[in-house]
Amino acid sequence: MEFLQNNLIYFIPVLGLIGILVMAVKSAWVNKQDAGDKNMQELAGYIADGAMAFLKAEWKVLSIFVLFTAALLAYSGTIHEVNGIELHSSWIICISFIIGAVLSALAGYIGMRSATKANVRTTQAARTSLKQALKVSFTGGTVMGLGVAGLAVLGLGGLFVVFLGYFDVIGVDGVNAINMKTAIEVLTGFSLGAESIALFARVGGG
Repeated sequence: MEFLQNNLIYFIPVLGLIGILVMAVKSAWVNKQDAGDKNMQELAGYIADGAMAFLKAEWKVLSIFVLFTAALLAYSGTIHEVNGIELHSSWIICISFIIGAVLSALAGYIGMRSATKANVRTTQAARTSLKQALKVSFTGGTVMGLGVAGLAVLGLGGLFVVFLGYFDVIGVDGVNAINMKTAIEVLTGFSLGAESIALFARVGGG
């Protein structure tokens, strides 16, 4: 029990990986469903191509925002002292912000791919029964939900584990000795990156 309590933090990223694995299984199931006749597949292809073109155009603009904001965060970071050791949070915040933004963009890509794959298959399934159509559509939505949640847990949990390892390397003894203000700043950087991309994607119509 003591071993579990002391190492519980390391299991959090594993939960994120499990969520992503289940997402992959669900996505594979959706892709195996009947995509309809040639006309339906052609129309679905046009929709998918347009959606991906929109994402690429949006990412070009957002990448400029991410780099600019990351530079500001790197410049405005603070210095804390723990046990006589100076801890520079600026570069950690900058990296965590970029990681959050990248994972958020990846979640958006997964959601867009899932939606374009599931739409035509749901339409085809509706030709047979409402039950099958609902099953396909809800499974497609599950792919996006698990992708967002899995990447969030993996990103936050993994970042915090790396953060703990960083303090161990520089000589800060034990988890309780970590400056929690710095920890919160770093995790807030990740959240800011993820939420910024999600916000601009929503405003932009994604």
